[in-house]
Amino acid sequence: MSAQWKRRHEGGGRFALALIRLIGCYGGRGLARLLLHPIALYFLLRRGEERRDSRAYLSRMFGRRAGWREVLRHIRTFAQTILDRLFLLSEDLRRFDVRVSGLEALHAQLDRGRGVLVFGSHLGSFEVLRVLSRRRPDYKIRVLLDKGHSAALMQVLDALNPEIAATVIDAGQSGPAIMLAIQQAADEGAMIALLVDRTQPGEPSVRVPFLGTPAAFPTAPWQIAAVLKIPVVLAFGLYRGGNRYDLVFEAFSDGIDLPRRERAAAIPALIGRYAARLEHHVRDAPYNWFNFYDFWEHDDETGDADNGATDGPGTQGRRHGRAAVRAGPVLGDGAGGGR
Repeated sequence: MSAQWKRRHEGGGRFALALIRLIGCYGGRGLARLLLHPIALYFLLRRGEERRDSRAYLSRMFGRRAGWREVLRHIRTFAQTILDRLFLLSEDLRRFDVRVSGLEALHAQLDRGRGVLVFGSHLGSFEVLRVLSRRRPDYKIRVLLDKGHSAALMQVLDALNPEIAATVIDAGQSGPAIMLAIQQAADEGAMIALLVDRTQPGEPSVRVPFLGTPAAFPTAPWQIAAVLKIPVVLAFGLYRGGNRYDLVFEAFSDGIDLPRRERAAAIPALIGRYAARLEHHVRDAPYNWFNFYDFWEHDDETGDADNGATDGPGTQGRRHGRAAVRAGPVLGDGAGGGR
């Protein structure tokens, strides 16, 4: 996995987030949507690295060189989901038409009072999970986010919805503290949501087939699932244009239970299964892919799958706890990295 998404400057910051918030909250979603067109064009013209990587990804998807209109559509789709995030996080859900499928997979676990790990990706909008609060107010959603790394976003979230901000599990804690927080949330019957498609430089990963070429995926989330034996459900929030989203849940495991000696061999197979499901949904909604960097590039900054794959629970918590949440907090990274 390339470390370039970490090295790139964010496409914005406090000012950009505050501006989008002001336009969305006071001008309305309709006005803000009109302004997305020049904003997307600006990014197309000024952000050369993201433009290049968007074209490379779309060309891979379509089997031909992607044109500039397709790259612009890709950037505009990303911008639209960023705008909608403001309304989803403020739980202003009446604006959206969300079709939900696979809820039985989630209900089967949560209705037993069991916590669930909800694994998502930088595909579409993971924040559309918030529609569940309208359908099932009793559901608790906890998200993993490095508050220090995402200070601008936390400031906006505190202003939009302090109640949601208070439920964030801080990924900036020590590994054991994060593991304990996840376990406590699971004991309370909560959904613990994180993104699991991005690998951190130097952190353990495994390369599995994805869109025709091996790509690196982090092992840490799967190590946590195996140590804590919490059920895993996959979630995909796909933007379909206008105000329409598809929220898809897929049962993955009733509880990953792997003896320590078997993890090194079993976890790559689990990640391969996950990557296959992710590829299915990427092909279904190609403009929803928001990793604006070379996802398939390989460099020496990423650890291999054997680095710590057989650690015990204590070591695993120290080595992998923070890596897992840094691999993809629900509330997102900057536009320079794709979320």
